[in-house]
Amino acid sequence: MAPIVWNPPADAMTVTPMGRFLSRCVSQYGVTPEYPALYRWSLDKPAEFWLAVAGFTQLRFSSPPEIVFAPGSEMREARWFIGARLNYAENLLRGPVDDVAIIFRDEQNRRQQLTRGQLSRRVRQLAKALQRAGVEPGDRVAAVLPNCPAAVISMLATTAIGAVFSSCSPDFGADAIVDRFGQIGPRVLFVCDGYKYSGKRIDCASKFAEVAARLNDVQHVITVNFLDDAPAAVAGDSLFSDWLGGEELQEFPQFEFAHPLFIMYSSGTTGRPKCIVHGAGGTLLQHAKEHVLHTGLRSGERLFYFTTCGWMMWNWLVGALASGATVVLFDGAPLHPTPDSLWHVIAAEKVTVFGASPRFLQASERAGVPDSSADLSSLHTILSTGAPLPPERYDYLHRLFGDRVQLCSISGGTDLISCFVLGNPLLPVRRGEIQSPGLGMAVDVFAGNGEPLPTGQGELVCTQAFPSMPLGFWNDADGSRYVDAYFTRFPGVWTQGDLAARTHSGGFIISGRSDSVLNPGGVRIGSAEVCAPALSVAGVSDALAAGLRVADDEQIILFVVPDTGAVIDDDCCEKIRAAIRAAASPRHVPARIYAVPDLPRTISGKTSELAVRAAINGEAVANTGALANPEALQYFSDLSAS
Repeated sequence: MAPIVWNPPADAMTVTPMGRFLSRCVSQYGVTPEYPALYRWSLDKPAEFWLAVAGFTQLRFSSPPEIVFAPGSEMREARWFIGARLNYAENLLRGPVDDVAIIFRDEQNRRQQLTRGQLSRRVRQLAKALQRAGVEPGDRVAAVLPNCPAAVISMLATTAIGAVFSSCSPDFGADAIVDRFGQIGPRVLFVCDGYKYSGKRIDCASKFAEVAARLNDVQHVITVNFLDDAPAAVAGDSLFSDWLGGEELQEFPQFEFAHPLFIMYSSGTTGRPKCIVHGAGGTLLQHAKEHVLHTGLRSGERLFYFTTCGWMMWNWLVGALASGATVVLFDGAPLHPTPDSLWHVIAAEKVTVFGASPRFLQASERAGVPDSSADLSSLHTILSTGAPLPPERYDYLHRLFGDRVQLCSISGGTDLISCFVLGNPLLPVRRGEIQSPGLGMAVDVFAGNGEPLPTGQGELVCTQAFPSMPLGFWNDADGSRYVDAYFTRFPGVWTQGDLAARTHSGGFIISGRSDSVLNPGGVRIGSAEVCAPALSVAGVSDALAAGLRVADDEQIILFVVPDTGAVIDDDCCEKIRAAIRAAASPRHVPARIYAVPDLPRTISGKTSELAVRAAINGEAVANTGALANPEALQYFSDLSAS
């Protein structure tokens, strides 16, 4: 077994929400008083379990469910909390009016704070204004905004009146925005005048004027002045401030559990992004479980996840308001003006739970931050997602914090707007492993023949329905695209598209996307197994492994981005090969290693292995508009032609 790097405190059963929830389930449902029994019960008795979660997290329903769970003839036909009525925004806004709801910081060191009362007032004002503008339940409202209070207010006001919210971040190009919003026909579009990144001013007025002109259903364009300049509206429409200050929504209308809440998007690297519709009740309930039970959030906690409005982690972050916690928003470059900038935000705002990508944690380690100048005594949990977290990052954080801070690698996706596997305050953290599946999530690993794999790598699957499954895809009346996305590889079973393995301790290791799996000599290898050791070599800033077809076989090609001032020479390449051989096996050693100036990334910041694989094999990349830096592909296309 991998070594333990964090142990739960001796009193975890009494001081953590997960421990108290287990105790309640012992007394109310006769569950055996240990975590494995709680997990098994959550799968065997889904109706009891999810009703218990709703009660423990004090979700507010105006009408209780008549039927908690109706399984249906297939997994995708399951229905939850039939007859229940609620309002998503109302659940997020509840709580003492003087409690701090939102703290906003940016790279310019601007700061804004809103109490729950102040946030609720602004949300009610905007919600009423949207109603007066003719926005009705089921209408779509879209936003292209920085990660700022206006974005949260826009989302909550939209969902408060039953409209459906969808968002991108302002670094998306015009085509990428229209590829998404053009499919859903929004009536209202929130935009900004611009933003700043790495100290650079990025004006967006002309781009958003073009976007507004191309979205035929938009009736109102509302501009948030984020650059702090003289107020100016995009396309001659109105300012965000004009929509506040008036009459307030008095009562929150109530909607069914399965009322549409968000439209999220797939990455779009293989075609137009899929429009994934998530429901209000399922999202609220699943997030409440993850925030309160698995992460320990409650009143007095402060959650800071570095994200943008173009990634599902933004929805997950803001959803934590329902737990009573304070949400910390940050907009800008994470390493600007100095590599320890975010760590000083954590210190200044007394953040208790911080989340970021493995790439950020690697950059911090390379820069030697944080140091003693940042008082991080408030921090008790660090979350990581967006890519597999290498074992070396566990070592780095353990050196910094010892047994005081729990490191939780979490993995799920936009598809379920939540996690399949994540942290657990009642179990130890082992180096390189994700602790456990989420309660109520029947996670398994299947071999290619559809049989469960107790050991070894296979496909990550979920074999039972869960509340945050999509309601469906937009413009997919017969559900065929939805079925094709998740239920064709193993009929009736959700396939996530991740390569995973169970560990002997009951945890999981995610090795990357299964659709980009490497296959030299017929041996399936996750790209993370190659990249993680490479990233441990001095001078390597980033890495991506892709398969190059050669006759009837495949070769592993490794692309590395050098650190500033570093050179990837023959000596460095030998160190990379040695690190991969030692950490994995000789089969993992790449046939060739190339130094590249940059790697293509999706707009949410993930490296696009599929785009690189297509390019080096001489294939067309289906949708370069889904990439934040499509110019980076040129090197790989040139390589295939040489």
